[in-house]
Amino acid sequence: MNLKKDKWNDGDSYEYFMGRWSSLMAIKFLQWLQIPPGKCWLDIGCGTGALSEAIEKHMSPADLSAMDKSASYVKKAKQRILQNQNFKTGEVDHIPFDNQKFDVLVSGLALNFFPSIENALLEFKRVTKPGGVIGSYVWDYSNKMEFLRYFWDAAYQIDPSSKSLDEGIRFPLCSTENLVKAFTKAGITDIESSFLDIETIFKDFNDYWNPFLGGQGPAPSFLQSLPTNLQNELKDKIRERIHSEPNGSIQLIARALVIKGINDIKS
Repeated sequence: MNLKKDKWNDGDSYEYFMGRWSSLMAIKFLQWLQIPPGKCWLDIGCGTGALSEAIEKHMSPADLSAMDKSASYVKKAKQRILQNQNFKTGEVDHIPFDNQKFDVLVSGLALNFFPSIENALLEFKRVTKPGGVIGSYVWDYSNKMEFLRYFWDAAYQIDPSSKSLDEGIRFPLCSTENLVKAFTKAGITDIESSFLDIETIFKDFNDYWNPFLGGQGPAPSFLQSLPTNLQNELKDKIRERIHSEPNGSIQLIARALVIKGINDIKS
């Protein structure tokens, strides 16, 4: 039952599973990025709009555009933005915006899902102004994405073939070394990288588990592929291993690897 077809078609379910943590990380990423107000922004792989919303609220953009391949997610993202809307559905290999249009291009928690990182970064450079900023972040799946680590470590025991679906194995791009290599190869210069942590606090085990039932992304898609008895067995294994506080809450860490650089027109 090894599946590699991730589902991205329900904005509300994604928001419950990952979007609430994406919103916290988006703010920290923008603080690290340090962009002055009045710039033209593009958010690629905008999902349900966590990063776009943070840009509008905290960065005083002159203009804000965004793109995602999922029409459902774009619809959800539009609902979060008050003004400056220019949100489109499209593919990252053919970004539907003009050459050298944006001062800042960002992509949050999406690089590893693009079919070709090389093609994606070339498109990033095409639509970004010379000397503009290109920045991105991905989850540190193999180390400090703790709520997913508990899931996959238990899933291996239920179905050993699930190992190939684990983002920490499936997405080698999600390391600082490989992100820097990809940006460098694309001709992006003045590269800086770091990591940022947020707390993922679940009020109880159900608040941890129920978002996996929505079917959005690799882990929830895998869970939906299991028969009910194995879903329950996986749930019980995680419940046995995960630490709960005296009040029943579960307090974990989610780490993002962040990177930024300059669009060098000579490259």
